[in-house]
Amino acid sequence: MKQPDQVKRRILAEWLRKADADIAVAERLLPNEATFLNAVAFHCQQAAEKYIKAFLVWYEIDFPKTHDLEELLDLVETSNRDLAASLRDVIVLTLYGVELRYPGDRPDATPDEAREAVKLARQVRDAVLPLLSDPPGNAKA
Repeated sequence: MKQPDQVKRRILAEWLRKADADIAVAERLLPNEATFLNAVAFHCQQAAEKYIKAFLVWYEIDFPKTHDLEELLDLVETSNRDLAASLRDVIVLTLYGVELRYPGDRPDATPDEAREAVKLARQVRDAVLPLLSDPPGNAKA
């Protein structure tokens, strides 16, 4: 039988694998920005969401099924105020998770927005990953 820590590590690894794939897709598509701007922005939102959810899994914070990065960061704040505060700029990515996916909901992403989205997704990754090596319960407040 698997120990709870092993299960948590497996789930964490799955979230990180999917987040890494999303950011890799965005980075690969970015040079073709004239064609794939919306896809770049969407995958950046998805990567940021999954890195944040990985943090929440690691620190055993329940979260709803949502694409709302502000809602997720509010949950992060219960464990790590500094991290949540440092990532508030990424909330803008929430629009790319749903509204950008359907016609008429929002104008297409611009080249500047796509580049900024990649920057923000990397910011989330770079802020969250180092915190996943500490044992749960040792989050910096």
